Amino acid sequence: MPGLWRVDQYYWFTALLASRGLQTAACRLVAACIAAFALLPVGLVAGLFGQQSIGARIAAAVIVVASLAMATLWLRDHWPSRAQSLVCVLAGSIGVGVASLLVANPLVGFLGTATYVVLTVYVVCFHAARLLALTWTVGAAALVVLVVEMASTDLAVAITCLLIAVLLNVFVAISCRGLIKLLQPQAHHGDIEQLTGLLHRDAFYSSVATLLASRSRSDDKFLVVVAVNIDSFSLLLGLSGSGGGNRARVTVGQALRETVRHNAIVAHVSDDDFVIADTFTTADASPLVERVRGSIAATPQRLTASIGVVVTPLPPLAAEPPDEVLDKLIGIAQQAIEQARMAGGNQVRYVVRPTLEDGEDGDGRTA
Repeated sequence: MPGLWRVDQYYWFTALLASRGLQTAACRLVAACIAAFALLPVGLVAGLFGQQSIGARIAAAVIVVASLAMATLWLRDHWPSRAQSLVCVLAGSIGVGVASLLVANPLVGFLGTATYVVLTVYVVCFHAARLLALTWTVGAAALVVLVVEMASTDLAVAITCLLIAVLLNVFVAISCRGLIKLLQPQAHHGDIEQLTGLLHRDAFYSSVATLLASRSRSDDKFLVVVAVNIDSFSLLLGLSGSGGGNRARVTVGQALRETVRHNAIVAHVSDDDFVIADTFTTADASPLVERVRGSIAATPQRLTASIGVVVTPLPPLAAEPPDEVLDKLIGIAQQAIEQARMAGGNQVRYVVRPTLEDGEDGDGRTA
């Protein structure tokens, strides 16, 4: 549990949602939930059991204005920063607690604390457990006040309401955490490139080194490295700006993730460059490459890519330093990409059994 306690997964989870095309929908949902918080103090104060004091009305007005202001952070074209997200959680925790105390009837206040379930879901999905502990601490303080107020009239109901609130939040937290673990890749959050949700270059090197040290299948005989470069990316940036470029990177990353095998290694290594590593039983990587080309062509932007493929036998690689091997293979793949681009783009250049000692290509063919 120590890792879960310390690691904040905001950038990993937002990248995952963006790569699935869910960024806009998720932002709108969060904005709607925050805006709905504004209704809580209004309903509690305006209701039959609401406190009519000036202080209560001022507190309700502050919560409403703050909720609407925070909601606007989620209505923009990009994710709020992690710091802004943390502020929203802390302000929301305090706001819900205060709003739940703005009623004369504690039973109605317990009803207001049910809103903490929404905060619990958000924190478990986006942030670390220590922030959840802080949120629950604020909520517990509000619950304690409500229990004390109700205990004088009906202790049994007060304890029952407290147990329901606690069990509901704990159950939701455990359930959401279980789902998040199913979604998480084997890589550490720090290995994830924030925009696409794929590995970054250093994590790619580390993962391939592990792959070379312990192959997943005993009959794998070849290492395949596929380098992918989005065609005319500078032109795309000129026409649609950085937003269009980001959408292209995200959609290509999603296409690659959904195309390769589960244990393949996929990384976003620069602005318009992606790389895939996998082990094959034969030297024929064309089935994978054609799936990659087809998935990129099927993106909403109808993108194309120049692809360089290097296929090399696995056994000789065992005695070589993994980083040096990858440097050479990626260098050869990039040279193949340049040849494909010079030929007009939207092509594949294969290099089979390259001579790694001097960096020269082996058998080559184009597609």
